[in-house]
Amino acid sequence: MKIKFCGAVESVTGSCHLISSGEHNILLDCGMFQGGKTLEKINREQFPFDPKNIESVILSHAHIDHSGRLPLLVKHGFKGEIFCTDATADLLSIMLPDSAHIQEKEAEWENRKAERSGKPLIEPLYTMEDVTETLKLVRPVLYDQLFVLNENMRAVFNDAGHILGSAITEIWIDEGQGALKLVYTGDIGMENRPILRNPVKIKKADYVIMESTYGNRLHESNGDSLKKLVHIITDTVKRGGNVIIPAFAVGRTQELIYELNRFYESNEPYRDILDRVDVYIDSPMAISTTEIFRRNAQVFDEETKQYILRGDNPLDFKNLYFSRTSEESKALNFDKSPKIIIAASGMCDAGRIRHHLKHNLWRAENSIVFVGYQAAGTLGRSLTDGIKEVSILGEKIAVNAKIHVLEGFSGHADRDGLLDWVKGIIKEPKNIFLVHGEDDAKEEFARLVKEKTGYNCTAVRGITEFEPGNVPHMTKKELAADIAGDEQIRLVRDKLTEIHDSIEDILYNAKMAVGGGLEPEQIMRISNIVVQLEKDAVKLGMAVTKGTSNNG
Repeated sequence: MKIKFCGAVESVTGSCHLISSGEHNILLDCGMFQGGKTLEKINREQFPFDPKNIESVILSHAHIDHSGRLPLLVKHGFKGEIFCTDATADLLSIMLPDSAHIQEKEAEWENRKAERSGKPLIEPLYTMEDVTETLKLVRPVLYDQLFVLNENMRAVFNDAGHILGSAITEIWIDEGQGALKLVYTGDIGMENRPILRNPVKIKKADYVIMESTYGNRLHESNGDSLKKLVHIITDTVKRGGNVIIPAFAVGRTQELIYELNRFYESNEPYRDILDRVDVYIDSPMAISTTEIFRRNAQVFDEETKQYILRGDNPLDFKNLYFSRTSEESKALNFDKSPKIIIAASGMCDAGRIRHHLKHNLWRAENSIVFVGYQAAGTLGRSLTDGIKEVSILGEKIAVNAKIHVLEGFSGHADRDGLLDWVKGIIKEPKNIFLVHGEDDAKEEFARLVKEKTGYNCTAVRGITEFEPGNVPHMTKKELAADIAGDEQIRLVRDKLTEIHDSIEDILYNAKMAVGGGLEPEQIMRISNIVVQLEKDAVKLGMAVTKGTSNNG
């Protein structure tokens, strides 16, 4: 096995890693570089591999810094399968077309300037046609389902708790003399967050490729950030201002809706002020994403499922409105009444948020609230760093509004959350490779892991390749136990017990299988059936509440 780190090695974007075993080549993610013109130029560079030789892609989640170059991969000859969770597949159907639209518009804008100056024209990075071909290759898989990549590789997705559909992937690579186990974290979420479940901890791994976005920073608690947000809203409204929240269309927007729902429907002391303030979701993608969240309620945490079972829609409330058209979006900036506007993009580098910043940044009574990571080189990073004047849509804008940063809403685990996940690995891995972090975050976290666990930890720098030496491999028996051991059997039993009234015959067969010495693949097939049934059962409950929205 060889690992070639091809992206997210100098920053938090462009996630891409090549895994080679014999004649097999698979990619872990194929993300876009974001964060200013220097990084974005990398998107047009050749891949450090031949896309025609890649037989499949494992996609950790739908965020563009993990998925955004998939259409470019297809454009350059990739024809294999793209494995991801079913929720991620749903999200890709809106995120990749949106990305293609941006690429086409940016090329059109650049070419207008090029024509006037006599410079050569450029092509879009990729087009809507490339996206259409890419989506044909997507193969949805449920959490906990074993799937086959090729005769030497098998994999399972585990919930990463980062965004809807995000996955921590276990990959077993059998090279004849035994198997190695590689774990790819993608992005790891915070524990005890609303809507999504906690990230799954993996007990055994030979090698780990792990994100380190906040490897040297701690978040304040979600509860503290929520209280601060409500204080910001009430103080801003009293000043007669607007609250502008740049938020990622996938993940942060839905969490904000959920949290604001709780406040708007509670008897908190701020209720009288909140009742007079409308909340606008001004992002077509965020609106579509919220619908996808509603369709994938089977992966919500237990608290959110209980909301649904009580007949409540946790992603809607009476003061919530969705601005779908550009005319509705523009009208918000000419309405003088205080309001909350949540708009994409989260780093302010594109989308409707730039228009709202242009109209609101210069007014001292307004507040701008950042709730997610701001990459170096982005407008969002400049604002959080304290810049006093910015250029937006060709116009210089003074920064007079109050700038707030609430990291308790971050979708990434902080330093202690990442360390806690590492401590969940019981059997010492041979190495943990840190990616998806700025250099200081990776280096500091690597030192911390070594100090607290004794595990080897490498901060990956630049496009590099790693090949393990003569290391022990799992035997066939150890491999079988790892894929479908006692814990997997217990999981099957628990899930079957929860829904046994409607699937009595499957329950009987599963009990027979658990005690009958069946092969791991047979036990996993039973698990796959149960996972699908669980998904269908919760979706039915969500469908009952879908008609309750009065602002959709």
